[in-house]
This record gives sequence, structure tokens and C-alpha cells, in this order.
Amino acid sequence: MIVFDELRGTISLHTRRTTYQMKADQRGVLLHLYYGPRVEAEDLSYLLRYADRGFSPNPSGSGADRGYSLDTLPQEWSTCGVGDYRLASAEVEQPDGSVLLDLRYASHSIRPGKYALEGLPAFFGDEGWETLSVVLRDPSSGMEAELLYGVCEEEDLITRAVRVTNRGEAPVVLCRVMSLCLDFGRSDLDLLTFDGGHVRERNLSRAPLRPGVQSVGSVRGTSSHQHNPFVVLCERDAGEDHGLCFGAALLYSGSFLAAVERSQFEDARLVMGIHPHHFRWALGPGEHFTAPEAALICSPDGLTPMTHRFHRAMRERLIRDPYAGRRRPVLINNWEATEFDFDAERLVDIAREGAALGMELFVLDDGWFGKRDTDLSGLGDWDVNERKLPGGLEALAPRIEALGLGFGLWIEPEMVSADSDLYRAHPDWALGAPGRPQTTGRSQLVLDFSRQEVRDHVYAAMRRVLDSARITYLKWDMNRSLSDVWSAALPAARQGEVFHRYVLGVYDLLERLRRDYPDLLIEGCSGGGGRFDAGMLYYTPQIWCSDNTDAVDRLRIQCGTAFCYPVSTIGAHVSAVPNGQTGRDTPMETRGVVAMCGTFGYEMDLGRCSREEKETVREQVETYKRRAALIAGGDYYRLTDPFQDPPFTAWAHVSSDKREALVSLVTGSARAAQPFPVLRLRGLDPALRYRVDGGEVHSGAALMYAGLSFPLVRGDYQAKQLHLEAV
Repeated sequence: MIVFDELRGTISLHTRRTTYQMKADQRGVLLHLYYGPRVEAEDLSYLLRYADRGFSPNPSGSGADRGYSLDTLPQEWSTCGVGDYRLASAEVEQPDGSVLLDLRYASHSIRPGKYALEGLPAFFGDEGWETLSVVLRDPSSGMEAELLYGVCEEEDLITRAVRVTNRGEAPVVLCRVMSLCLDFGRSDLDLLTFDGGHVRERNLSRAPLRPGVQSVGSVRGTSSHQHNPFVVLCERDAGEDHGLCFGAALLYSGSFLAAVERSQFEDARLVMGIHPHHFRWALGPGEHFTAPEAALICSPDGLTPMTHRFHRAMRERLIRDPYAGRRRPVLINNWEATEFDFDAERLVDIAREGAALGMELFVLDDGWFGKRDTDLSGLGDWDVNERKLPGGLEALAPRIEALGLGFGLWIEPEMVSADSDLYRAHPDWALGAPGRPQTTGRSQLVLDFSRQEVRDHVYAAMRRVLDSARITYLKWDMNRSLSDVWSAALPAARQGEVFHRYVLGVYDLLERLRRDYPDLLIEGCSGGGGRFDAGMLYYTPQIWCSDNTDAVDRLRIQCGTAFCYPVSTIGAHVSAVPNGQTGRDTPMETRGVVAMCGTFGYEMDLGRCSREEKETVREQVETYKRRAALIAGGDYYRLTDPFQDPPFTAWAHVSSDKREALVSLVTGSARAAQPFPVLRLRGLDPALRYRVDGGEVHSGAALMYAGLSFPLVRGDYQAKQLHLEAV
């Protein structure tokens, strides 16, 4: 609910549990007043303080009033070059070369439904949404910023986006534009970020705010393995079920920046948006630029409620899932069994083994096209290699379908090999500056997706493939970061637009796929989790979480990912041991329990499994099918912290009516004379009684407060899974 108090001048954004308030003051500066637990019918401008602060200048027209300074006031969208020295929301290079920007309130409007963003992902829906639009103008230059706010009361969700328009008479250059600016009247907060690298993504880092700027981001052209465009600010003592927490997620899949500044006056400012590195966007008179959306959730009750609200909002109002209301299929992928060395008979054998164990989808990974026997060639030539697959996919797919499986395919549309027919015909279609050698990654170059003709060519090739057989699943991979970012289609003065235009091009092609193949299940991938962000989830309802399939490492990777992103989006598979990334040997039972906290599937040569292992696989597939609705749609609880090296890691999925739960536990390295493990559950109804795995019955209160006792387990990395049902 959005309320404008005409008498007081406040604009309040109310969700079920929170309030966000702003107000334009007598000088037209749009001030941020409050964001936190819900406050009714209150003008919170009494929180503002004015004082003469040395070296904090006063705006024009202040006269002898030295108590008013942009450097000390909380603002909705901070300006640049006119007295606020904290993190700026925007920087515009004016025709005279200055970067001065002084935005003042011009108007606002409130309307039902949710705003949409052209060419960009965004939360959607009309039911349950309201939109606030606030227009700010710089009277000197004519620059205009429209601040967009979406309020979803039921989900406690507030979204923000910005549209910048040049209302002046001369061209300008936009050098920085943040989607989110959020000022806090305090700095006694912790910053949580989710960091790592390839095969060790989204490890939780938590640190108190220190004076100055702390930031995470990416300049790789993707949201990256190294840092994720989701951060949390919370009270120092905040935990899973207590303390004030603010979560912020950027719906963007390219280079980004999330920065927090603790100022000299012990307040804090958070900004999020496109990374300013090599970003320069030319705006002619009348032209506009739309920044991507950011999503905010405030939880007065700790980290777990914040997680639940992000999960529900994304599942219901962001992800466009062709399987909505249905369970996604359990898959078998051939990559770890064959890599590039396969033929049609080998693939059918793998599919047959999978079908016999209850799997429902076969995915043909890399190596099916062009001259592709290694990763040194063939990318871009999306024609079936008939030496490996006589008759093409139109011959192979029916053989797979005859086994009762759907047919899925891997593709890497954004890349090209130097050794390919496409590159030989169009070398200028790859990113790279003239006269300079090109940098390769995984022996491949990046196609210039900022160019329409490149995207059109790739899409035509993809359509030929998709139309050649009944393909129900597509794994869209991207196996390197962007470098040599220069486009032959743009003049020198506009090369700073290439990074963002590339992302828009990826979104454009994905949107075309969704339009023309609405029943196609698309899984995003970038060497695993290098582009795991809310923006990509708008187009791909699941994302391969990490190239690291080691069950023990996955405990941390999947836990960090699920702080924001729903379990139903986390691509997780059982793979062979010793694991290819770590060399670790973990039991089949453990690998299955860990992979069930995700989309679930297998990447291994099932033909090499023993009879006992195959029976375990069969049981895992049956268990997942029975529990998939609970896992994908239930509330996810972190019962232990895997980042603290506990003796065991545990989590739970609890149904929305609290009548059913699935509890999973994985032990760490075996320890002599270990204490008896006791696990205190969460999320149950204390008044209900639950039967535990068809045996003992205990009250929800006993299971949560006294705990559940587990027997001592011998050996490393053992797993246990318990099903609870109310009686």
C-alpha cells in the first residue's frame, strides 16, 4: 500500500510487516526518512537533524543557514558534484565537461499494478502490486530521473528501478547510474556478502561496517563466480530468527557494483547497480536510459524470514516456469560419463540405464556439433556432427523418447572458437579491438551479442536445432568472462556501451526463446554459478549452481546460494567419485541427500555402478519424486552453519501448513569420542505432533526446543534424511 499524506508531504510504502518513507523538503530534495518494521500514520521527518558541519558545504540559496547540507542528509537518490561527498547514485558528463547533477523533486504519481522495464528482467504481476513514480529534475541541465518503486504488500517486497532522461538540448554522457540508493541513520551493522570463485561460489562472508567504503562487484561482464549481486545488512547480533535484516538483490546478469559507505557521521549508505567500470552511455536530447531493477526485503525477525520472503517472491512473481504447478523431471547428463568421446549407441546405453532407474530426461552435453572432439574448436557451428550422430538429432531423439525419457541439449550460444566456420566467415563478430591480439578463455572467444545481426544469426541456428527434434530442455552455458570488450558496430565514443548492450542482447535472445518455445525448460549456466542472479532467473527457472559437484563442498555452495535464491532454482546433481574437482570419495547416499536440495539429477556413468549402488539410485529417485513438492515449494531452514566447520550440517524443508517436513543431515570428518549429535529443528508447529520417519511421535515443541537425537555415525561424510508428518 502506498500512501501520500498531502498535509505532511510524506510518501509511505507499506508492506505487511514493513514501512518505507520519503519526503521532498522545502528545497525540493527528496529525503529518505525510514525503512524498517511497519509504522502507521507517522511523519518520520522528525528523525532529520540539521547542524553546521565543517567541510560539508551548503547548497545555493542557503544564505547564512549553514545547518543544511546534502553531505549530511539521507537521500532517495544521491547526486554528484554539488556537496554530497558520499557514494553517488549517478554521474552525468554534461556538455561543458562538468559532472554536476542537482536533482530536485518535480512530481509523483501512484497507480495500481507493477511497472515493467523494456528489455530488462523485473518482478511482474498486477494483482497485489502498486507502483510509485517520482520524477526528479536538474533545473540547470534538464536531466530527469524517474524513480520507480514497486510495492508487493503480501510478499514484503519493494522493488526499485530508475529511468534517466535527457531533457536538455545537447547530448550528455551517463557515466554512472545506480538502481538502488538506501541511506541508514545508523552504522552499527554487519555486511553479508557471498563470495568465492569458480567451483567455490557464494561462500558467506560477514563483517562489521568499518569507516569508508566496502564493496563487492564484478567487471567480468557477468555477475561472476567471485561475488554475487545480493547482499545483506543486518544488526550485529542478528541471527536466523532474530534481529533486523535488510536484503538487497540486483536483477542484472552483467558487471555490477554493491557498495556500502560508513560516513564520518556514523550513518551508512548502500548503492547497487551497473558497475561504472568502462560504462559510458550517450544520451541525446529526448533519449533515456533504464537501469535494472533492485529488490528489497526487510525482515525484523532475522535471516530466515528474509530468505523465505525472497524465495516466495521469486517463485511466484519473478520466475516464469513452464513446469509451474508440476514437478520438473529428474535428469541424467552424459558429460561426466563420456565428455567428448561418444557416439549414438553410447548415449542410448546411458539413457537406457537412467530410464531403468526411474529418470525422466536425458541431456546430451558438449560435443554433438561441428568439429568438436575437444574444447579447441567448433563453437559457433551449430550443425550436428553426423560422424558421431548419424542422421542427426532427428534420429537420436526418438530413440531416447522410446525409452520413456525426454530429450535435452547443451549449447553455448554466446561463444565462438577461432577454429570454426563461423569465425572464419565473420571474425569481426567476436569482441576484440582492431590491431590487438585477442585474449582467449577456455580456447574460445566471445561473440558480440550487442549486435543484432550476430544475435539473429545465432538464433536462426538455434531454431534449426530446436526444430529438428522434440527437445524439451536446453542447458545454456557460458564458459568464460568477457575481455577485449570492443564492438566493430559502435564508434569510439560509444564503446562504453558494449558491456551493457551485451547483457541486453543476451536477454533479447532468451526472451525470443521463451516466446517461440514456451514449453522449453531452460537451465542457465556459466561454468556453473558464474551467472547465478535474479536477472537470469527471469528467463531460466533453474541455474547450474556450480561445476563443483563434490557433496561436501556443495553443502556450503548451496547454503550460500539459498540465502536469496529458491531451492527450486539450484541445479544440483549426483556425480561419480572420486570427485573430479576435489578427489574426495563420499557415499552415494550422501551425494543423493545433498543433490536433493536442488533440481536433482545425475552426471555419471550409471553402467559402472554396482548393483547396490543402482538400488540406492533407484530409491533416491523415488524419494525425490515423492518429496519434490515439499523440497521445491516448502520453506527452507538452515539448521546449522556449514561455514563454521560444524560436526554436521543440517537443513530442513517445511510445508507452508507446517504439517510435513524433510530433515537432511550430513556429518563432517569422523572424530573419535564425538558427542552425541542432537539437532534442534525449526519451523514446526509447536502444538502439532509429528511422526518421525514412520516411527516415534513427538510434539513440534519437543523437536524444536529439546531437539532430535541422532545415533553416532562412523566414517566420514555420512548422511541421514528424516521425513516428519503431523498425526
